[in-house]
Amino acid sequence: MKLLNRAGNMLQISKGKTKEVTGEITGNRDLESDGANDQHKGHLKQVGEKVKDAIEEL
Repeated sequence: MKLLNRAGNMLQISKGKTKEVTGEITGNRDLESDGANDQHKGHLKQVGEKVKDAIEEL
């Protein structure tokens, strides 16, 4: 399950980056902002997975 969660988080980060770059190219600030938010969410979820792993090791 951990692997699927991490893969999903990385996918969210990648999709966010794609949205952000597309927004920059087209001048769509909303899309650019949504992409940045998606990236932040994905990174936060990754941190959460690392915290879970650290707790399990205790």
